[in-house]
Amino acid sequence: MQQVSSRDRGLNYGDGFFTTVKVSAGKLERWEGHLKRLAQCASTLYFPEINYSALTEQCEYASRDVDEGVLKVVITRGEGGRGYGLPEEPQVTTLVSLSAYPAHYTRWRDAGVTLALSDVRLGHQPMLAGLKTLNRLEQVLIKQNAAHKAADDVLVMDLHGQVIESSAANILICQDKHWYTPDLSQCGIQGVYLASLQQHNPITTISLSLESVYAADAVYLCNSLMGLVPVRQIDNHGFSLDKAHALAKELVVRL
Repeated sequence: MQQVSSRDRGLNYGDGFFTTVKVSAGKLERWEGHLKRLAQCASTLYFPEINYSALTEQCEYASRDVDEGVLKVVITRGEGGRGYGLPEEPQVTTLVSLSAYPAHYTRWRDAGVTLALSDVRLGHQPMLAGLKTLNRLEQVLIKQNAAHKAADDVLVMDLHGQVIESSAANILICQDKHWYTPDLSQCGIQGVYLASLQQHNPITTISLSLESVYAADAVYLCNSLMGLVPVRQIDNHGFSLDKAHALAKELVVRL
């Protein structure tokens, strides 16, 4: 069993980053995208060079007998440094774990989900915006708030009232056959699944108001684990599930 020192900077300061990967028939889905995410985090946080070939071998070996599951990679800066100061020669800690695939995601993709508006709003930190770093306390509070809502998940806005994401997924909307996703330059997480969609489809990044979401022909949640999930209702505003499924067929989805 992997163990972490009580002095690990990931535990003490959230000094690290992570990614979660869907495993299907022993294969890591969109692994290259996850590696790119990890490398971007490492570069932004001034981490030492990481052996991604060795990490790939480790993750592939761990997933080899998994029919369907979730692999999580957590990378921290390890121990050392004085207070917040970085250690001169950091020894990176890498944690790889497996868990069961959330069964309700399959149902969500077919039946759609309902959303409520989150009472918790995201603050701005453009230096870390888009990255999947540790210290996700805002998301912890959002999940706790969502637990008291009569909905499957919540729609999360920033301090200025712009739509950003759900509790753990990106937002995608379609209006008049055009596709849009929120601007994440100030806050939020850029998902691997969304990045893949943007690579193969004309999806415009915009500052997205709640009114624009309500006016959309279809609204979706998406991440690497759930895939593309249609939203059938936000608070009291309903959306056509049939239209959402039909429009989704126009998207190019690649593994």
